[in-house]
Amino acid sequence: MKTTFENLYDNYHQDLFQFVFYMVKDIQQTEDIVQDVYIKVLHSYDNFKGDSTEKTWLFSIARHVTFDHFRKLKRKRNKFLEFFNWSEDGEQLRSSQFEPEEYLLLDDQMKQIYHCLEQCSDDQKQVIILRYIQDFNINETTEILGWSTSKVKTTQHRALKILQQCVKTSEREEDDYGEV
Repeated sequence: MKTTFENLYDNYHQDLFQFVFYMVKDIQQTEDIVQDVYIKVLHSYDNFKGDSTEKTWLFSIARHVTFDHFRKLKRKRNKFLEFFNWSEDGEQLRSSQFEPEEYLLLDDQMKQIYHCLEQCSDDQKQVIILRYIQDFNINETTEILGWSTSKVKTTQHRALKILQQCVKTSEREEDDYGEV
């Protein structure tokens, strides 16, 4: 079993880490989630039937573990918010999004796209991350997400439109700002 785990780790760790990181945008949370993914993989590898590639199977587990993480955070936040009446002054608590060191190393265009990705829905983010950042093909993406091919294509198309519009708007704002 150790060699199987080592092979999975050696072959897919970097891609897996990036996938989770793009979803949660926090290094510490990403490390915790990736650790949970590996624990789940070790416990369930005997049940892997080979219906898909190991990479697809691994990313499917990562997706589920990441969403479980988001659900836990939401429950914790809701429990906390129950103790306070935040709506009195109209303020809403928002979770702070950390900007990791790697984010600062991205070139300007990637920063812009990364920022625009926030305008997409969670489903759209997943498709863009899997298809363009992780380089999964349509079939692999449908397997990981458990969606139909048409849903992946439609979601991808809509996400690309949002990203395109956001980038154009940002460029116009930069041009307007530069002329002032």
